[in-house]
Amino acid sequence: MGANRAQAQKAMMEAEAYPGPSIIFAYAPCINHGFDMSQSQEEMKRAVQSGYWPLFRYNPQLEEGSRFNWETKEPTLNYQDFIRGERRYTALKKTNPAEAESLFNKAEADAKRRMDFFRKIGELM
Repeated sequence: MGANRAQAQKAMMEAEAYPGPSIIFAYAPCINHGFDMSQSQEEMKRAVQSGYWPLFRYNPQLEEGSRFNWETKEPTLNYQDFIRGERRYTALKKTNPAEAESLFNKAEADAKRRMDFFRKIGELM
């Protein structure tokens, strides 16, 4: 919601209008992420801007070829800067610094792989 309110609203309206079960995947930061919760909307925006969380919609009621909507832009924030700003990642760095860097790099590579996968799905549909 913090990244794009119009996209979130459209996803909710489409889910509500669908005549069956619907799922909405949403990034929802919590107090354990270690930042002031009054800044949750900004944290959501940063998650999208860093490539940590994608924005897309799939609506099976639309015509074939327009069902999947990839709405994520190329990252404008550094992925590692984003994750290092959350307590769950800084806790790992404190408890196991030797392994943390490797895991941070793997997480970044996996996020890029997922983004590329979803983007390609959007091109096919």
